[in-house]
Amino acid sequence: MGRRLGLGAPLLLLLLLLAGPGAARKALRGKCASGCSCAKDAALCEGAQDIPKELPPSLVSLSLIRSGFSEILEGSFHHVPTVQLLLLTHNSLDQIANNAFDGLVHLEYLFIEHNRLESIAKNALQGLKSLLHLSLAHNNLQTLPRHLFRGLNALTAVDLRGNSFHCDCKLKWLMEWVSYTNAVVEPIECRSPPELNRTNLAELRPGSFNCITTDLVLFQVLQYQSLSVETFTYHGEQNLVIAQPFLGRCIFLEWDHEQGRFRSYANITGSSTVVCKPLVIDSQLFVVVAQLFGGSHIYKRDEATGRFFRTQAIEGSRIRKPNDIEVFRVEGDWYFIMADSSKAGSTTLYRWNGHGFYTHQLLHDWYRDTDAEFLEIAGKPHLILASSSQRPVIYQWNKQKFTPRTDIPDMDDVYAVKHFKVKEDVYICLTRFLGDSKVSQECKVSRGQLGVSFVTGGVLDWLLQH
Repeated sequence: MGRRLGLGAPLLLLLLLLAGPGAARKALRGKCASGCSCAKDAALCEGAQDIPKELPPSLVSLSLIRSGFSEILEGSFHHVPTVQLLLLTHNSLDQIANNAFDGLVHLEYLFIEHNRLESIAKNALQGLKSLLHLSLAHNNLQTLPRHLFRGLNALTAVDLRGNSFHCDCKLKWLMEWVSYTNAVVEPIECRSPPELNRTNLAELRPGSFNCITTDLVLFQVLQYQSLSVETFTYHGEQNLVIAQPFLGRCIFLEWDHEQGRFRSYANITGSSTVVCKPLVIDSQLFVVVAQLFGGSHIYKRDEATGRFFRTQAIEGSRIRKPNDIEVFRVEGDWYFIMADSSKAGSTTLYRWNGHGFYTHQLLHDWYRDTDAEFLEIAGKPHLILASSSQRPVIYQWNKQKFTPRTDIPDMDDVYAVKHFKVKEDVYICLTRFLGDSKVSQECKVSRGQLGVSFVTGGVLDWLLQH
C-alpha cells in the first residue's frame, strides 16, 4: 500500500483522523470544496451534504466522514478517477446504486464502515477490477445481492463484520463464495433466523438451506432478430432453431460442451420465414418451414453431409398466411397443424403417412387463427385454436378427426395459447393483444395478470364430464 499510494498521504490521513478533524483541517490546506481539507493527492471531507465535486484532479486518497448524503448514485466519483483509497465512514449513507463507483479503475482500497447502509445493488461494485481490500463492516446489512463480487478478481481481503445478516436462501451464494474464494474473509456472523443467531456463515453447508429458486439470469446473447424459437433433442443433444423472417432463414444451434454455450451449425434459407418447426421421426430430423411468401415446405437433414434439403412442398392452396405450427402424436401417428391468420385461409391438420405429410383435416375457414395448442385432458387429445375474430375454440379427438366441443368465454382477440400442468391440474394461458386479463368466478381455479389469463375449472370441468 505504501508503494502504490505514496507513503506520505495515506499515513498522514490516518494520523490526522486519529488526531481529530481540527488537526486535519489545519494540516491539509489547499483549494478544495467547502468542508474539505486537501493536499496534492489526499482529501478529507467532513459534514458534507453531498459528495464534494471541487477536489484536486489527481487525488489518490479520499475520505468522507460524518456526511449527510444517504445514497451513492451511478458515477458519483467520475470526477476523481485517480483515487486508489476511498474511505466512507460515520455517514448517513443507507443505499448504494448500480455502477456507483464507475470510473474508479485504480481503486484498490474501499472502506464503507459505520454507516447506515441497508441496501447495495448487485452491480454496485462493477468495474472495480483493481480492488484489493473491501470493507462493508458495521452497517445495517441483512443480505447481499448474488454476484456482488463478480469481476473483483484482484480481491485479497473482505470484511463484513458488524452487520445483522439474515442467513436464508438469499445468502446461500455468499456461503458458497466464501468456501472457494482466495480472498481472506473476516468471520461473517448470522443474526437471524433465531436458530442461526451468532452462527458463523462459513460453518453452514448447502444442505442447511432448503431453497427453491426462481431467479433467471442472463446466460447467452444471440445476435439474431427472430420471430420464433424452438427447442428439440436430436441424437441425445439439445438443439435450438430460430426463425428469422427478415433474412428468410432458419438458424440451427447445438450445445457446445467445451464452451458451455450454444453455437450455430446449419441453416435453411428461404423467404419471409415465420416458423421453423423441428420433429424427429425414426431418428430422422425433419423441419416444417412456414413462410409468408413462396409457400411452406418440409426439409430433411442429410446425415452424411449435415445439410438440409427440401423433400416436400406443403399441399394446401388455402394456406395463405401461416402464423403457427404445432407438432404432436395421436394414437401412434404424427401430425402437425398450421394455423392460418389470413381472412381467406384455412387452418389445416396434416398427417404423416410414412413418406410425407398430407392434408388430413380442414378445421375451419375465415377465422384468422393466430395460434394452436395441443394438450391432453383426462387422457383425451384436444386442440385449442386462438383467433383474432372469435373466442378460443376447444376441439376433441374422436378417433378420426378433431371436432369442436366448446369455446372459452370472455376471451376475445387471443394471440397465443400455452398450457402446463401442476400435478393433475391443467392450466391454459391465453395472451391477448387488447384488454386486461379476466378471472372467471365460476372457475374452480383461476389465475391472472396484465395481458395473460390462466383459465381452468369451469370449461375444463365441462370437458371432463362430456
